[in-house]
Amino acid sequence: MSTRHGRFELAVMGGGNMAQAIVRGAVAAGVLRAPDVIVCEPDEGKRALFESWGVRATASHGAALAGLSGRGRVLLAVKPQMFAELAGQMRPHMGSAWLVVSIMAGVSVERIRTTLGSPVNSVVRVMPNLPASVRQGITAIARPSAGVEPVDLAFVDRLFGAVGQTAAIDEPLMDAFTALAGSGPAYVFLLVEAMVEAGVRAGFARADSERIVRQTLIGAGALLEAEGAAGGKGRDAAALRESVTSKGGTTEAALRVLEARGVAGAVVDAVLAARDRGRELGA
Repeated sequence: MSTRHGRFELAVMGGGNMAQAIVRGAVAAGVLRAPDVIVCEPDEGKRALFESWGVRATASHGAALAGLSGRGRVLLAVKPQMFAELAGQMRPHMGSAWLVVSIMAGVSVERIRTTLGSPVNSVVRVMPNLPASVRQGITAIARPSAGVEPVDLAFVDRLFGAVGQTAAIDEPLMDAFTALAGSGPAYVFLLVEAMVEAGVRAGFARADSERIVRQTLIGAGALLEAEGAAGGKGRDAAALRESVTSKGGTTEAALRVLEARGVAGAVVDAVLAARDRGRELGA
């Protein structure tokens, strides 16, 4: 059986939450067939989860790679500190024409090539974010400098397009993307926590405050998306904020407090701090 784009097989190194989201989304979208995916994961419970989806699972890296037929495609979905040990186990089984896709934060394409060793050359570095788990993610795909065939790059775009949107960026911007989009959901959740607490202090039951804030966030995001889809005719975030802010009104009173506390500047500083930390971790 083939997908709409041809048949692809994939070995996934690591079976954590992000790997689960990617595999499940890709199978649901028809990018991959469940029997064409094999996951290497030491945790028996996680292996059982993949198997319940019709995906093959093993605790052996060698078995996972040997399970691929033809040209191998491998997704590195392990923590960066585990990569050196993993590479040693993978190295004897790798071929020169294989495609390696990495979602490891802070690990450069060059470092992946060097650690895996010859003959691996075709490496694509990507960074998805948490909303991929509900197929609403944004994934950065680093533009490869060499060694990656167009068909492989198209496969990567389809694979991550199955769990949201993709953005092609230059690799030096990956740490900035991680700070903005990878860590970004945490900034939003912090704002939600604060708004929920404000609702409680204003008199709402916590459950009611949570529901009101959630829908406010969802609605604001949908409005941003709709305006963005309008291209040059759509309003950006600043224009939308102005449209909500009546002179002398309640929103203006709230925004004055946020401006006095330097909230916007603090957010900018926070994102840049996350970027800098990413550079340190990848050094």
